Order: sequence, then structure tokens, then C-alpha cells
Amino acid sequence: MQLACLATQPISTKMHSIKILRPSTAQVSMYLKRWNSLDNYVLQESSLRKLFAKTYPRNVDMDDVLIKVCSLNDFYSTNIFSPFTVAKHIVDLDIDLRLAMRDLTLVNDIAVVKVNGRKTIHFYSFATKYCSHHFPKDYPIYDSYVEKMLMHLMRVDRFYKFKREDLKHYPAYHDVLMGFSRFYGLESFTLKEIDKYLWQAGKKYFPRQY
Repeated sequence: MQLACLATQPISTKMHSIKILRPSTAQVSMYLKRWNSLDNYVLQESSLRKLFAKTYPRNVDMDDVLIKVCSLNDFYSTNIFSPFTVAKHIVDLDIDLRLAMRDLTLVNDIAVVKVNGRKTIHFYSFATKYCSHHFPKDYPIYDSYVEKMLMHLMRVDRFYKFKREDLKHYPAYHDVLMGFSRFYGLESFTLKEIDKYLWQAGKKYFPRQY
């Protein structure tokens, strides 16, 4: 099938009877409008934004970092079973300058946490959220729903060359989203807005099976 044909046709998938519509300005705008109608998401985002950007913008004090870790863990259910350990890890990394420089490699450094001095756990999704709530336009959030949408669209449209494991390396993940934006003509949207679209679409088309 030629890409020119794909532009006017829904994207089908064998996994679902639902037709996955091709990403477009109209699709992203529709999902953003839907997002803004959901008070729980809007208020959650605004409260976290106030916490991270205004109340506790720095990351050098354990009290400040711990309340941010606990808030993210509660709102997003990120399964951080030892918030104190994660908060101490962030403080020890001394991240403020790297955040200010929009250092993308910081995400993977935050994600790798040694628990009880022995077991190493990768809190990758949490780390993307932690950086994103400081600078949402520069640090898009990784989520399994977003991953499923990206993998599906890559198989259908070949919009960018990558493997699934690349999405867990944050600079590569950022590059994939930039490639996604260019391929589908979505440059007028921020990465935060594209993230909201992909998350909602992924949740619709690829619901979790319990």
C-alpha cells in the first residue's frame, strides 16, 4: 500500500475491529479537546504543575523532592514502593543544572535506582514524568499506551526507524516523537500535546486486558 493512499484511509489492525485513524491535525485537536473536558486530568496536571514549577522547583532538599515523588506516585500509580529511596536518589544526582539545560540523558539516570543497596530497579516511566512536570514541553512522558501506538504506527507507516527497546532510551524516545511529529505534519503541536493525544488514543485502541 502506498503512503499516499494511507493519508485518506483508516489504519486497520488485526488485533481490533476498531479502525485506528491516521494521526492528523484534526485527530490531535479532537483528543486535546476531549482531554480539556476531563476535570480530573486537567486539575491533576495543574496541581502538579504548581507543585513542581512554583512551590518546589528545585531538587536539593529531601522534603521538597519527597513530596513531589509521593504526589506523582499517587496521581499516576507509578508503583514507587520506596518513595524515600527514590527521593534520595534524585537529591544525590544533583539534577537542577541538567534539568535547566534540558539534558535528555538525565531521565535514564533518574530511572535507575538501587533499592536496599542491592537490587536495581528501572523506574523509567516515573522518571519521564518527574522531568516532564518540571519542563513539560521538553520532556514528553513515556507510557505503555504511547508505546503501543508508536509501535503500531511504525509497523503500518514506517514513520521512523526504531525498535521497541529504543523507546526505553530517553534521547532515542525523544527522537522518535520528533520524527512522528514531522512525518504526520504535527509540528504546530508541542510534544506535551502529542503525548496527550497518543496516550488517549493508545488507551482507546489498546486497552489493558485484566
